[in-house]
Amino acid sequence: MDLEKGFEVTHYDEVEFGDKAKKNCDNKIVGEIIDWIETVVAALISVVIIFSLFFRLATIVGPSMQNTLYDGERIIISNFFYKPKYGDIVVVSRNTNNSVETVQSSREPIIKRVIATEGQYVDIDFETGKVYVGADLSNMVELIEPYAKEPTNLKYDVEFPVYVKKGHVFVLGDNRNNSTDSRSSSIGDSGLIDERYILGKAVYRVWPLDSIGGFEDYE
Repeated sequence: MDLEKGFEVTHYDEVEFGDKAKKNCDNKIVGEIIDWIETVVAALISVVIIFSLFFRLATIVGPSMQNTLYDGERIIISNFFYKPKYGDIVVVSRNTNNSVETVQSSREPIIKRVIATEGQYVDIDFETGKVYVGADLSNMVELIEPYAKEPTNLKYDVEFPVYVKKGHVFVLGDNRNNSTDSRSSSIGDSGLIDERYILGKAVYRVWPLDSIGGFEDYE
């Protein structure tokens, strides 16, 4: 009888031990899952914070950057340690010194391509549609512009040649005859864009899916 009781007690203890082991194992798995979820959430939060600090999502409005960018496409822009250079596609804010008050979208940012930076001259032959850039007027070089939809024949009120003063850039839309840009005094400071108003450089296209990718560097 004692042996049976001992066997029963021993058997009971083994079952109890098995339940505890299973429970401890389950708790460990749950704990690991929670730890994993916390790690993923922390990583996602970090990514969101970093993205919001250094990157922005912008939607293209209008035809001025065709055939490079089309209405409704979405791009990522960044101004992290950014210094403008030739060929960059930039998004520029609209404000009291950089606005087109006569258009309905006067408060919306504009997107253009940097053609010249501070210290350079820009000249345009509106008959041939050719654009020239140089460090001085005696050394102007014709730009080879595979990104331009057509020759630059449309003239606004800015007189050429233009000197790009310190801290500014000269910009044009790729759709040259359907773009309001540095050829017009209604944009920026007599056509020149203050670098402080550049929200960022276009670094990646994320929509549509069949056009996902970066942008060519022309420097």
